[in-house]
Amino acid sequence: MIPTASQVSVDEIRSAATGSDRYPASLHAPLMSSPEPPPYITEQAFPYEAEYGGQFGKTENQAHRQILDEVEIRELLIDHVGHRCCWGSRPARTWKIHSVEDCNVYVGTLETFVEEREVITETEPYRGGNIDGKEKGTELGVWELDLKSDFPVLFTPHKESRAKVPHSESVEKCPDCAGRGDIFCAECNADQDPGFHKENQMSPCAACYGRGLIAHKDGSDTLCVKCNGKGKIPCATCGSRGLVKCPKCQGSGSLLTRKIAVVRWDTHGARKLNATSGAASVPDDVFHRAKGIQLCNTQAYHCTPAFFADSFFLNQFSSEVISERPPIPPSARVICERHTISVIPVTRVTMVHRGQTFSFYIIGFSREVYLKDYYPSRFCWGLCPCLDWLKL
Repeated sequence: MIPTASQVSVDEIRSAATGSDRYPASLHAPLMSSPEPPPYITEQAFPYEAEYGGQFGKTENQAHRQILDEVEIRELLIDHVGHRCCWGSRPARTWKIHSVEDCNVYVGTLETFVEEREVITETEPYRGGNIDGKEKGTELGVWELDLKSDFPVLFTPHKESRAKVPHSESVEKCPDCAGRGDIFCAECNADQDPGFHKENQMSPCAACYGRGLIAHKDGSDTLCVKCNGKGKIPCATCGSRGLVKCPKCQGSGSLLTRKIAVVRWDTHGARKLNATSGAASVPDDVFHRAKGIQLCNTQAYHCTPAFFADSFFLNQFSSEVISERPPIPPSARVICERHTISVIPVTRVTMVHRGQTFSFYIIGFSREVYLKDYYPSRFCWGLCPCLDWLKL
């Protein structure tokens, strides 16, 4: 079997988390959920065999190499070239395979699943009725709330939930209108002292300019229908009441205030690659989506470096991954961690013909072909992107 770090059961995770003085036990019942492995890892058992202190690129690579014959290599390259516009298949079919090199890549991850809680205050106009205030019970702290019904599956990338804090409601006088329900009209009472307002304030009619009559080009006048000949009109905002309904309390004069617990579950990840110089030119995202062999998968409240009895390199690599543990926000608490190490088989193939050479990579068990820049048989002279644009 694989010499990995000791596997920790879900019960042990719950026990470790519950024993912490930072968490109430009710938070950890959902830890019974079984997490899924990362998408780029296949659930395969691998008989790891290596001498103690084996060096990267030697014993480990020999153990994880994928065997490809010449026919398979050419078929993979021909298929890759066939999906590229204006690429010829002749080099893939006829050029000599000069070398086949193993350039395996090790991928280490540490996922930290955390729960973060904060309290915000919400208000709404109070229109009467019962409230859930302190007289009905003690207001609970944010970490005392039992939210196990909202708890997601472990290592969910992100989830947010909101819940009302019991017994946190209260009714307060609206500060904007001092409990009156109305505020002064900013149009016709803009300069009044606080607590005073004037009613029946009138403004000049904009249609007749305060004359009450509409002048015409022939010199005649007609009665202004907008102000009915008075020359003044009531305030359009408040109807000359001098007051308008308070927008904050909607005229009720009181506000219902309650506390809301905002809970977020997030998975913070640290990822590290270890590639030989032969595979250093391949972008990291190519390895992240490749399928490989899982060498280690440990889950615990707080993960420690894995231990491989026969590989100093893997032990050191695991320690480096753990050392890059992401920082946790002060308002968050760690629920569980998962540490994985996998190896992605990578084969570098070099082909030659009359002094010309080019290389490509066959990556993972899905055998994805990657060509960085140069392929000797292209006929579009770099015009393919322009042709694609014209098709649009």
